[in-house]
Amino acid sequence: MDRLEAAEERMAHLIRAVEDLSDVVAAQRKEIDTLTRRVQMLMEREAEREVMGLGSAEANVPPPHW
Repeated sequence: MDRLEAAEERMAHLIRAVEDLSDVVAAQRKEIDTLTRRVQMLMEREAEREVMGLGSAEANVPPPHW
């Protein structure tokens, strides 16, 4: 195998690695978006509970077994 063929083979492997990493990044971006939406939903839900008076007052009460 001459130098050109070796370089082409190495470049092909590097291109494959970049494509694989790109797929991983895309999947992570999708998961981050999903988690961001869920956190936002939970924050909104907790804010509604606090407005209704169900949030912080109950959170500060120790359990009955204390």
